[in-house]
Amino acid sequence: MIMPAKYEYRVLPAPERGRRGRGLKGPAERFAHALEETMNEMAAEGWTYLRAESLPSEDRQGLFGGRSRALRNVLVFRRARKAEAGQKEGRDPAFHHGSPEEIAASAAASVQALPERTYPPLGAPSRGSVPPRPEHALGGAPPRSDED
Repeated sequence: MIMPAKYEYRVLPAPERGRRGRGLKGPAERFAHALEETMNEMAAEGWTYLRAESLPSEDRQGLFGGRSRALRNVLVFRRARKAEAGQKEGRDPAFHHGSPEEIAASAAASVQALPERTYPPLGAPSRGSVPPRPEHALGGAPPRSDED
């Protein structure tokens, strides 16, 4: 059975250059500002930042279709899918089995008592319960005597 996806994902190219901003000095601060703005824009639309990935990409290059490989840096965001009509938000009926108290009560009701068992007392085994030695040992060797 295929389960409906709980999330939808959005993948954006990571900023390659910083954005200018007031009071930002140097390329590292500008880059962090560009990343921060991208994340805040996505959060305003309900997307949650999940992770950053570097993935290989094969690109066509030049007039003759030469190919080159490059790593692309992307940002992955996700958000919960909208609830289906008639389904409560955030609850999948296939996995809802009740509260912990209901589950515990159901489990307790399904347990059956085991019949009482009696076990022999523990102690040294008696010699009478040991099986006798075979008359002939395996492989045709003469039997070993208890005096050896």
